[in-house]
Amino acid sequence: MRASAAAEKAGVPTASIVASGFVRQARAVARALGAENIAVAEYPGVPMIDSPVELRRKVQEVVVNSVIEGLTRPAKDSVKIAEPGPRDIVFKGTLEEVQDFFYRSLWTDGLPMMPPTIDRVEKFLRFSDRSPEEVIGVLLPENRQATVWNVAVNGVMAGCRPEYMPVLVAVVKAMAEPDFRIEDGGSTPGWEPLIVLNGPIIKELDFNYGSGVMRVGRQANTAIGRFLRLYMRNIPGLRMPPGDTDKGSIAQSFNVVLAEDADAVSELGWQTFGVDQGFKAGDNVATVMSVASISPPIYSGGHTARDHMETIAELIGCSLAYWTNMAAQVGRFHPLLVLSPSVARVIARDGWSKDDVRKYLYDNVRMPAGKLERLHAGLNRCSFCEEVERGVIPEDFCLSKDADRMVPLFLRPEWINIAVSGDPGRNQSRAYVQNHRQGPPTSKKIDLPPNWHRLLG
Repeated sequence: MRASAAAEKAGVPTASIVASGFVRQARAVARALGAENIAVAEYPGVPMIDSPVELRRKVQEVVVNSVIEGLTRPAKDSVKIAEPGPRDIVFKGTLEEVQDFFYRSLWTDGLPMMPPTIDRVEKFLRFSDRSPEEVIGVLLPENRQATVWNVAVNGVMAGCRPEYMPVLVAVVKAMAEPDFRIEDGGSTPGWEPLIVLNGPIIKELDFNYGSGVMRVGRQANTAIGRFLRLYMRNIPGLRMPPGDTDKGSIAQSFNVVLAEDADAVSELGWQTFGVDQGFKAGDNVATVMSVASISPPIYSGGHTARDHMETIAELIGCSLAYWTNMAAQVGRFHPLLVLSPSVARVIARDGWSKDDVRKYLYDNVRMPAGKLERLHAGLNRCSFCEEVERGVIPEDFCLSKDADRMVPLFLRPEWINIAVSGDPGRNQSRAYVQNHRQGPPTSKKIDLPPNWHRLLG
């Protein structure tokens, strides 16, 4: 639809072929782009489960006629929907009435929220030296500006504390980067963003980085995780039904913030996740990345690095296998391995660096090429050798044409992310499967106001 909108604005008529399940989303995207006149030719049903004969019949009998009609009918004028200004009072009433109004307006995530009164919003703004009107970016699909003001508004609604404001701004700055592709946050995998946090701010704001790190309960981890999902609904406009712009087929709920255990990392002699992303040790850094799925808990035992890595490699492959196929077609894949401090300690004590862990996983997490090429169901069939010829993936994927040759499940060892967090008293690891070119890890330094420590009081 975005390509059609660009063509229409250049004076070229279009008709976009869209399967039934995406028609409402297509119209919502066109409306947000100010191009409601785009013709939509509906393919009835789900093309990936139709036989070749049925697919051909539907195209000939339905789609072709819709394309012709769409290209020849008069264009309709687009209607711009007015939205309230930043300081407009949109509703007055009791707490229950405010909750109901926001829910009916599709401005909440279904949970009770804190009403964003001007007084509450201004308390958040005290923890930022930025202008409330500052535009951080313009977010698709609804083409709406991300501003410091609406960051504070959604922070209030999500139950954040005012002092979380610098983290919230950094998170939105990361999400607003074009390479993050927030417009794909409503794609059918239903991926959910994950925030990984580094720096002294973890202790200053009382984030959990130990046992139950990914469980709701600690306010900072939970409220900021909820904030990101709420912000995605309200500013980019990614809403599940009765909204039209989020097509997560089954999808997930929000992740709480993953804060890294800096003390454990220092003890190991490793670099933190934030340093891996290009920042200095001691910097406060927020990284946002997509997560399409999460592995089961991986329990490993033994007193050598290899004891643990053999188990991790075997079990992480089960989580990655299906997704490597699509990642190979687009040339991006940045999964995250989270090690508990106890497991990381054994690996580091044996002399292994993070790069040694990455190389081991790249070399040992493998699958027969023919099987992996067939895994992605539907119409998209992948040929690793063709992707190598296009320069999308490394030559390791096509050292021969033998369907039984073993190929990596990671695209590049340097793209494997590693963080240390969780219960130091258990031997558990977990893998977070990133959604290829949608939501690659994007990091921003958290800018604190000059009077930060005085504000914290």
